[in-house]
Amino acid sequence: MTFQRARTDEQRSERRRQILDAADAMLTEMTVAELSLSALSRRVCLAKANVLRYFESREAVLLELLETQVADWVAELERETVPTGGGSRGRGERLADLLAVSMARRPVLCDLFSSQAAVLEHNISAETATRHKHAARKSLGNLTALAARYLPELGDDGASALVETTLLTAMAAWPCSRPPQAVLAAYASDPALAAMRIGFTDTLRRTAEVTASGLLARQENPKATVT
Repeated sequence: MTFQRARTDEQRSERRRQILDAADAMLTEMTVAELSLSALSRRVCLAKANVLRYFESREAVLLELLETQVADWVAELERETVPTGGGSRGRGERLADLLAVSMARRPVLCDLFSSQAAVLEHNISAETATRHKHAARKSLGNLTALAARYLPELGDDGASALVETTLLTAMAAWPCSRPPQAVLAAYASDPALAAMRIGFTDTLRRTAEVTASGLLARQENPKATVT
């Protein structure tokens, strides 16, 4: 295919969208670690140098894809009806289940999230990092507002702490819940070892439930101390 440079803003936006769509599709077939710039270039029928006209690096492509994935996920969560009954515990359990199940349905999002700090935020410019962090800050704000609608008893600080803990757990739990073949073989050979296998959805749900319960207890008894 002969490369034709995008000359208008609309053409450039369309070319960027094509690259992002290709990366998104590839991540349904492989992990972030396996997706190379060369493979992405072949998928969009461009030379690597031409892909780099639109994104400064592979990591910059994947960071922008992460932002899109998070925005779509938050929009999905905001369409859910917030329960009005069941007390704070029931609402907390509903929120924990919603977060865990909805993330588990989005493996591309989870893989990108788990690669964010160690991989995706490297090999990018300060300008790209700044733009990404502003997008992340907006998403965190929207998730915090969502948590506060489910559990207004927490206040903004408590809702923020719940969201941050849940996301950090997701980042760690996702790769641990997808062990390599050698580890899977070890689990299969020994039931005692199999008990060590982490289930992503259950781990995330339990963490969110316990965090919400602890934060609510602290709100109800702020002077309590652990001895």
